[in-house]
Amino acid sequence: MFKLDRKLLTKASAAAALAIITAGCMGGSSSTSAGVTEIDGKTTIDGGTTYPVMDDKTGPYYVNPQVAADAPKIFNGRVPTANELAAWNKDIMPDGTGLPEGSGSVEDGEEIYESKCVSCHGDFGSGGGGYPSLSKGNAVEMQKTLTNNRWKDPEADGPVRVFGSYWPQVSTLFWYIKDGMPHPKSKTLSDDETYALTAYILNINEFEIDGEEVDDEYVLDREKLLKVKMPNVDGFEPNIDGPDALKRVRAYYANPTNFGALNLNKGAERCMTDCQKKSVSTRRIKNGGIKDFLPPMTDVRDLPKEKNALDPKAVYTDNCAMCHGNGVGPAFGNTADWSAYTAKGMDKVYANGIHGTDAGMPPKGGSTLSDADFKSVVDYLINGK
Repeated sequence: MFKLDRKLLTKASAAAALAIITAGCMGGSSSTSAGVTEIDGKTTIDGGTTYPVMDDKTGPYYVNPQVAADAPKIFNGRVPTANELAAWNKDIMPDGTGLPEGSGSVEDGEEIYESKCVSCHGDFGSGGGGYPSLSKGNAVEMQKTLTNNRWKDPEADGPVRVFGSYWPQVSTLFWYIKDGMPHPKSKTLSDDETYALTAYILNINEFEIDGEEVDDEYVLDREKLLKVKMPNVDGFEPNIDGPDALKRVRAYYANPTNFGALNLNKGAERCMTDCQKKSVSTRRIKNGGIKDFLPPMTDVRDLPKEKNALDPKAVYTDNCAMCHGNGVGPAFGNTADWSAYTAKGMDKVYANGIHGTDAGMPPKGGSTLSDADFKSVVDYLINGK
């Protein structure tokens, strides 16, 4: 597993992207020797192989020469300006690089959470509706579950992977909130609000900082955040911190035994097809096999029955009532609340619900319903059936 180090991941992603791009249309400075892909003389760490276009083919696939000739030359760009780079370079690193000054209390964070986050992440970070949980109790105790294996004991509890138990760096939490939350209004939180939300999430994960409990009155600032010790900080491999990170990653993935892979040639060649030696022979049972099953096996070959029809009322109760309360919509007597929406036509009402709104409505309320099923729930709110 990788640590959540954004700068390194950016470098690794760039290498992977370059491999993909050259596979599609370039060839460039990459070369393939004995199935091992190299870029600028260094083995890639993404596990991919490049296929330059040769004889109108890339690998086993034909390409359209005319389309390839007319395609934008993606490498014929310009060097970005310092300001353009600065606008993207918003990384917040574990050592404090990029972390702004500021402060925020758990109490303020809870208010912000209830206002802007609870509709997706649930009460006290419990999650729901397709959005992840942020806490499952004490982070230190939950981290211990990461070694649980259901394949050894099918009845055992599985690993609990939430922020407190799984993430290796608290700086990633601060950066993610600041840069991507709340949905769909990212980048709207101030530094102090971000500190407050981070403090609240540390609180519901029952953290201690420098021996002090992050209780309801705790105030988090830059200095304190840098003292947070995540229980799973050493739970990832390979180690991708430091200036030699890419070199270590290449060495790690050059040895398949490090991550449980099977390479029959011990890394000498990359195997793309028929890599597993045949170890099981197929034997046929004479006379068609066993026929006398008890109870007898049915001869019916009908298609499976369709699932029960959607129950819009149940869906509303389980997924919508938490935010919208009881009795939302004209069918419940709240005609005035919906008149501004229904006046624009049902297509607009459906679209707002399906795609979400700037007012805080997540797409489809955070559910995984199909468009047709979601429309049925909206019809229930308006018509009562």
